[in-house]
Amino acid sequence: MRFLVLNSDAERRDGLKTLLRQIDRHASINDAPDGFQARRLLRTQRFDLVAIDWLDVGRISELQALGNACSPTPVAVLVDDISPEAIQRFFNYGVAGVIPHSTRPHLIVRALEIVLLGGHYIPPIALSLLPSTATATARHDAHFQTLAGSLPRRPPSGLLSPRQAQIMRFVHMGSTNKMIARTLGISEGTVKIHLASIFQQLGAANRAAAVAIYNGWLSPHLEVLLANRNRARKPVIGEHGPAPLRTQRHDRPYPLPTANTGTQDLPLAAEPPARFRRGR
Repeated sequence: MRFLVLNSDAERRDGLKTLLRQIDRHASINDAPDGFQARRLLRTQRFDLVAIDWLDVGRISELQALGNACSPTPVAVLVDDISPEAIQRFFNYGVAGVIPHSTRPHLIVRALEIVLLGGHYIPPIALSLLPSTATATARHDAHFQTLAGSLPRRPPSGLLSPRQAQIMRFVHMGSTNKMIARTLGISEGTVKIHLASIFQQLGAANRAAAVAIYNGWLSPHLEVLLANRNRARKPVIGEHGPAPLRTQRHDRPYPLPTANTGTQDLPLAAEPPARFRRGR
């Protein structure tokens, strides 16, 4: 891949190059300190993405000439002003992605990948500035908080024994079963038995989920499962339930008579009084 980075500051260009290396570490990256040199590179070379670290908002009109020079190469711009009006001006000049400077580095990489694949990126905060969207978002968040607050909260650590809590602390630190067994002086099979019991009590499917639940990052659907786990009635053979069990069938193609059936005994072949002997 070939990338073009545009910014007047060399250090900021190097920082943007580092982010682009996460997309393709073998990519060829050219940089330009101004729009004139960027347009000259665009006339002589072909790029897959143009990334601009935009600082001078007053020179936004230069994007029109730059957009005409690099078309159809997608352009992504990192900006400070993320108002809907500013973002609309960027898109009017052919920019495919507008990324705020306050975005986390790994999210900037993902946004650049979206633009590289032919998509468009708009910061979510720009949409939240619209009155209707902001009202709907606040209403949805309030409804979710009400539902989450109505669920019973039980401390996960209170469900575990001291030994299980000790093992969970090792799991949280990333220790393997062999490392835990060697540290506690127990067998690896004993550690697996403890972990199986921990997963069952916490309602977790794996180690990552168990760590999340143990630290209090418990999602609402897991809370519902834990709250209803003790209320569920155990299934009884012969009675209706959510998962009815079948009674075991004892019928055989040839039933044997017993003392309680009341039927006559089956005729048995008589045993000879003596064994047959071969005549001499």
